[in-house]
Amino acid sequence: MTAKQLTTTHATPLPGQMEDLADRARGYVEAASSANTRRAYASDWKHFSAWCRRQNVSPLPPDPHVVGLYITACASGTAERGMKANTVSTIERRLSAIGWNCAQRGAPLDRKDRAIATVMAGIRNTHASPPRQKEAILPEDLIAMLETLDRGTLRGMRDRAMLLTGFAGGLRRSEIVGLDLGRDQTEDGRGWIEILDKGLLVMVRGKTGWREVEIGRGSSDATCPIVAVETWIRFAKLARGPLFRRVRGQGKDVGADRLNDREVARLVKKAALAAGVRGDLSEGARADKFSGHSLRAGLASSAEVDERYVQKQLGHASAEMTRKYQRRRDRFRVNLTKASGL
Repeated sequence: MTAKQLTTTHATPLPGQMEDLADRARGYVEAASSANTRRAYASDWKHFSAWCRRQNVSPLPPDPHVVGLYITACASGTAERGMKANTVSTIERRLSAIGWNCAQRGAPLDRKDRAIATVMAGIRNTHASPPRQKEAILPEDLIAMLETLDRGTLRGMRDRAMLLTGFAGGLRRSEIVGLDLGRDQTEDGRGWIEILDKGLLVMVRGKTGWREVEIGRGSSDATCPIVAVETWIRFAKLARGPLFRRVRGQGKDVGADRLNDREVARLVKKAALAAGVRGDLSEGARADKFSGHSLRAGLASSAEVDERYVQKQLGHASAEMTRKYQRRRDRFRVNLTKASGL
């Protein structure tokens, strides 16, 4: 919801003394979802609105029959000229975006209406395919990736700290770049760190709220997340504010601005390619295999501990969600063929 939408949903203009509350309300609206989600929802609403204009129908108030025809067009590849058919996951996101945007405009959409629900069920049955999961970065992969980074440069120190912290903490890319050096230091921070004798304590605000993440010291300085973070802080001369920042001036100057979370995905992809991870694939296929989520999946797939601890570290509400991140850990470990006597 934009600032204009928030103030224009009222029948009459807000009194002057309530403008401050309106500003605060707009801030809370933005805080209700991540920046990436808001961008995606805005793009999807624009797509739906443009389709409605071409069909000479109005997107508001929402008509379930119109929405049902729209998702049909998305599934058949006719929603926009020259565009391929959308995947089921994309259509589900577009549907969520329409519902969210309609609700913000005071005109809720009934997604359970048969004109939508039945069509969506048919789309899932017809077009659904197994999820394309990103490749997990396993410990041996991560060590190889660290070797591709220049230990003697600020950028190399920063990238080393980001990879190790993201992996050992099972953090999302937005959680990695959202960290500050201490509590309540920035308005856009999503958490902070505290360096202790036994490890790194991370307080982070994720999708399900605040959680405490413990990152213990590694068995070697070369692969220890805490050593990497301490080295980056010391050489970058950081005292307050964002932990991970842009390195400028040919790698010799550290800026004040926080890194964008997309930089984490680029780093993982670049380092994985440089290290030759999944060298059995073509370069194009390999590039598509890795993202920021590869670090979370790597921890879930390689940590030889009770599943409950991994679930807590990743901030999952259910063990089932954690198992979706475990790419290879349990594959063929239990051989039911032999267990049955064959």
